[in-house]
Amino acid sequence: MTDDKKTYDAESIKVLQGLEGVRKRPAMYIGSTGKDGLHHLVYEVVDNSVDEALAGFCDKINVIITKKNSVVVIDNGRGIPVEKHKQTGKSALETVMTMLHAGGKFDKKSYLISGGLHGVGVSVVNALSKKLIVKIKRDGKIYQQEYERGKAKNGVSVVGKSEATGTEVEFFPDEEIFSTLKFDFETLTARFREIAFLNPGLKIILEDEEKEKKEEFYSKDGLEEFTKWINRTRETLHKPIYFKKEDDGNQIEIVIQYNDSYLDNILGFVNTINTVEGGTHVVGFKTAITRVINDYAKKNNFIKENITITGNDVREGLTAIVAVKLKEPQFEGQTKTKLGNSEIKGVVDSITTLFLAEFFQENPTIAKKIVDKVSQAAKAREAAKKARDLVRRKSAFGFGDLPGKLADCSSRKKEDSEVYIVEGDSAGGSAKQARNKEFQAILPLRGKILNVEKANPHKIFSNNEIASLISAIGTGVTDQFNLEDLRYHKVIIMTDADVDGAHIKTLLLTFFFRYMKELIENGNIFAAVPPLYRIKKGQQIYYVYDDKELEKLKNKIGANVDVQRFKGLGEMNPSQLWETTMNPKTRMLKKITIADAASADNIFSTLMGDKVEPRREFIENNAEYADLDV
Repeated sequence: MTDDKKTYDAESIKVLQGLEGVRKRPAMYIGSTGKDGLHHLVYEVVDNSVDEALAGFCDKINVIITKKNSVVVIDNGRGIPVEKHKQTGKSALETVMTMLHAGGKFDKKSYLISGGLHGVGVSVVNALSKKLIVKIKRDGKIYQQEYERGKAKNGVSVVGKSEATGTEVEFFPDEEIFSTLKFDFETLTARFREIAFLNPGLKIILEDEEKEKKEEFYSKDGLEEFTKWINRTRETLHKPIYFKKEDDGNQIEIVIQYNDSYLDNILGFVNTINTVEGGTHVVGFKTAITRVINDYAKKNNFIKENITITGNDVREGLTAIVAVKLKEPQFEGQTKTKLGNSEIKGVVDSITTLFLAEFFQENPTIAKKIVDKVSQAAKAREAAKKARDLVRRKSAFGFGDLPGKLADCSSRKKEDSEVYIVEGDSAGGSAKQARNKEFQAILPLRGKILNVEKANPHKIFSNNEIASLISAIGTGVTDQFNLEDLRYHKVIIMTDADVDGAHIKTLLLTFFFRYMKELIENGNIFAAVPPLYRIKKGQQIYYVYDDKELEKLKNKIGANVDVQRFKGLGEMNPSQLWETTMNPKTRMLKKITIADAASADNIFSTLMGDKVEPRREFIENNAEYADLDV
């Protein structure tokens, strides 16, 4: 060790001034420096405007994705104060924009209810932006201040006059921080639609200048309308059951609607923020609805044959929204994905119990429909359990019940190994010859697997192809899922680059999303990207993955080239398949992610569900993006 490395004294302790700590560890504040973190910046600024709406001072928010890779957020709220702040000696605006834990949400005078609990949101956005410009309309004037990477570039100046009020923030994310600077219109659409449903009367307008797209979000009926929107691709059993209650300054709002599917969709919100990991409010609701349905069923002798109803049975086909507005929310982590207030569990439990029990007494026809649905779920669960037991693995790496068609790899280190799920015996044969046997396993599947969106669990787990899939992966499914038992670090879907291949890929992704979602969330599911064309000019070989790339290559290398179109994986010889699609050094893989569970759920149910009209509408709206092989 050198002397300077041995030394550990007061000089070794570094104090990060201002917002330096945010720039040093951005993921602590926004979750990541990738796409999710980038969009989190937008949410932080918009949440401040929503807080103005919650306080009753704002009814319109404009969000613009500019051609300059910046985002502008404009509201018609009161505008951030600009006068001198006694404690800091700076303007209130600069204090809010440059200091962590500074804001109007701590004393509960300016904002009784707010999403921005910690007072770090907009200052974090400022810290992670190479440039930020804020304009304030209040007191008949327009004020402006500009910042660079969290530091004020100048003082607050008056740049005009206006009788309106509000705040306008334009920020330019810093390329030194983020791996991508491209904002996604659809990602923001999902969040703003939620906000509009959760704040009836608030209008949000999203605009993308480059794509020339514009969408407006507004809801009159709030959560009931939200539930209908979620269930628009499904057959529902009844109208939404809605109830709302104030309790010690906190507000509990819940809506329930069952549909004829086999899956649940329970969304939790706290002060309009989507708590994607749930929390105490969701736990309290789940406990109450299970108890109420059980009690009602037993009291009215609706359950026979010694069937025990579980929480999973109650949640089958359930769409529910649990939205709470709290004075003092305690989130787990700055990204606010889980509520931690212990007292809220009991409050939501008691309110749900009271209202739902009363609703069942007054609406026995709806209550019976729900109980019938739940009891059928319990029977199907027992049958599915027997089917699952048939495909459950004996041990993480044992061979006792692995499918016979699986060509396993020799490595027993799951972190090094991967399994290719391949359509058909022909492609499976090529893949088995092409693979590296040490770390690559091949599981060929026969044709298109069962559409799990339409089938009941018993039929799903009795299906041979799905049974083989579950056995090979090793984790089990749903309530029996255990990530520790995963046999391969990468599960790679490899299908033909045509319409049939895309359909099979969608069926497989539907299965993973519904029954092994944790694999997607953990980053274990991938899609192989096989080439469409093999181009030969002289002794030079090129592989091309789409028609646009083909035209570019032709223009670059000239005509009289030999073009081979691959109709399927089976048309490639093993060396070509290895070189283009399976060799880790040269292949392309797409990692499958879930950016928004509600949005993904909607796409799956739209494309794979029973209702034709939503599917036709989706195809018509997205036809321009399709690359059809006809």
